[in-house]
Amino acid sequence: MSFTTTRIALSSILHKEVNRFMRIWVQTLVPPAITISLYFVIFGSLIGKRIGEMGGFDYMSFIVPGLIMMSVITNSYSNVASSFFSAKWQRNVEEMLVAPVPNWVIVAGYVGGGMARGILVGLIVTIVALFFVDIQIHNIWVIIATVMLTSAVFALGGLINAVFAGSFDDISIIPTFVLTPLTYLGGVFYSISLLPEFWQGVSKINPIVYMVNAFRYGFLGISDVSLAVAFSVIGVFIVTLFAIAMYLISRGIGLRS
Repeated sequence: MSFTTTRIALSSILHKEVNRFMRIWVQTLVPPAITISLYFVIFGSLIGKRIGEMGGFDYMSFIVPGLIMMSVITNSYSNVASSFFSAKWQRNVEEMLVAPVPNWVIVAGYVGGGMARGILVGLIVTIVALFFVDIQIHNIWVIIATVMLTSAVFALGGLINAVFAGSFDDISIIPTFVLTPLTYLGGVFYSISLLPEFWQGVSKINPIVYMVNAFRYGFLGISDVSLAVAFSVIGVFIVTLFAIAMYLISRGIGLRS
């Protein structure tokens, strides 16, 4: 397959995915902004005044990076999970599998769409945050790298979820019972340094801890984990999940009837 044909195939899938969530932007982009605004009001303005400082910063400033990252994670994941399962249910994926399109193009196209939605929602949430707190930027490159890599991780996870899902109800199982608990226990609302030593060790099993802390470092310059370790963990997840996704699609597992 020529480079031009591959580029056209990739751009076509990516354009379809972006157009899909932009067409219904009221459902895909507005709700996260409203939800995060409520977090800011409740946890930041009301509860934050009682908590005071955390990590040397006021509580509102401390939770902003975590809330942005939480929105990026959930939207990157849900976009690919719902879109790819819909394509599987409508038998569109079978058409792509028999077409002269490399499997990595299919994966990259759907993951790219999920990343686009996750990053766009993250930007919207950041703009909303400006109404509540003066956002600091310690290292813009760490922020960009973390948000892109994290959105790629969860977009890949959403694709794998969609491959194994047997119905639309199965799409919500992982976000409800795995993703949401890990996110809330990932240091979004607190520093894991406040936990007893044993629970600090347990928390470091949670990959979202590394993503949230790397992102927080980009804004505030503080982190509960080493930045090098954080990016290593994220990198391992990307490579592993991409390999799994490629294997599933190349074998047609859960895709061919």
